[in-house]
Amino acid sequence: MLPILFRLPDWLPVLGGEPITSFGVMMFLAFIVGGFVLRNGLEREGMEPDRAWDLIFTAVVAGIVGAKVYYVLLNYERLVENPSFLFSRGGLVWYGGFLLAAAAVIWHVRRLKLPLGTMADLVAPSLAVGYAIGRFGCFLVGDDYGTPTDSWVGIRFPQGSPPSSVEMLEALFGVTVDPALVEQYGNVVPVHPTQLYEVALSLLIFFLLWKLRRHAHRAGWLFMVWLASAGAERFIVEFFRAKDDRFLGVFTVAQLISVGLVVAGLYGVARLRGERRE
Repeated sequence: MLPILFRLPDWLPVLGGEPITSFGVMMFLAFIVGGFVLRNGLEREGMEPDRAWDLIFTAVVAGIVGAKVYYVLLNYERLVENPSFLFSRGGLVWYGGFLLAAAAVIWHVRRLKLPLGTMADLVAPSLAVGYAIGRFGCFLVGDDYGTPTDSWVGIRFPQGSPPSSVEMLEALFGVTVDPALVEQYGNVVPVHPTQLYEVALSLLIFFLLWKLRRHAHRAGWLFMVWLASAGAERFIVEFFRAKDDRFLGVFTVAQLISVGLVVAGLYGVARLRGERRE
């Protein structure tokens, strides 16, 4: 775990002494790698490859705004108590970012008069690999981890955001920690590294999409494969996450959204399969 890579020199104006976080670097790499994957696809389709960076920029801005807004809505009590919470460094939720970024990118694609279905297929592998890289950033800063476990996969996050301590797990997530774990490991207990689970599953999805990209299908089919796969991946991993938004019994809000994505994805796969790509 390496939350801060280094700090900027103190002599720099405004930003002097500010930390460069591993999460920020991974976010940057996620967009860069996703951009190159998209650029490759555009070139393969005979389109202007550098349009990839226009779309990535749109996705970055809208994605960060959407991710922050979603997080604030889930934690509006903290915003009421402390309005500066809106401008805190942390607090980005994937689904909020995805929904707003998707809307912004669709608007941009239509403005450029590009074929929407084909563009969706080209974007799908970028989404999968970008998500994997971003989740590795979460692992490096000790964020978005899972519930306590005594299995061999368990990892402790003493400097996490927040630390995987008994107090934090109980106060922030309502998780009851087994006293046997406390006796064995002390106040900071091992938890499921759900970030790494998502890295592995998202990379598998990326390689699946990369293999299927030349599959004969109607435009939009590959994106629907990603939509169903990504929704299923998140639905499963959420069972292991330490979450405070289980408003639906044992299910989280993210799982409700995931079910919608899986249903929409499977419907799209069935509707678009078996036909030549336009």
